[in-house]
Amino acid sequence: MGTWKEFASEEPDLAERVGGLFAAHKHHTMATLRLDGSPRISGTEVKIEDGGLFLGMMSGTRRAADLRRDPRMALHSHTVDPIEEGDEPWLGDAKVGGRAIEVPAGTREPEGAEWFQIDLHEVVLTMLGSPADHLVIESWRPGRGRNSQRR
Repeated sequence: MGTWKEFASEEPDLAERVGGLFAAHKHHTMATLRLDGSPRISGTEVKIEDGGLFLGMMSGTRRAADLRRDPRMALHSHTVDPIEEGDEPWLGDAKVGGRAIEVPAGTREPEGAEWFQIDLHEVVLTMLGSPADHLVIESWRPGRGRNSQRR
């Protein structure tokens, strides 16, 4: 597993683009595992600061209980449709997978919110290629580094 700081140090360009997608909108989609092992999809807020990727949520949420029981999670950036030909290029969408580590109460603002820092297992950025007839998928994993694929 790795930290956002480690990722950004190894791949600053990719980290800037992925971080930009998470910073562009307040709410993103997170998947956790319910008690019975089935998936739960929830909206969540994301902050990248102090060398970490943090998830914030209201106290007492089901997703926080999910993460305490089983810290495995996936996060998907806010989704927007690709822009029509001739407009600005589509910035893509970002996905993060890893484990959520609870941050002690009172150490992050706002007080009363529950916070988790993500121990990264993978970071993925999916974009349209040029010309827009294929996808470009860039990914990073701790210990493996960066990979790029065309599909």
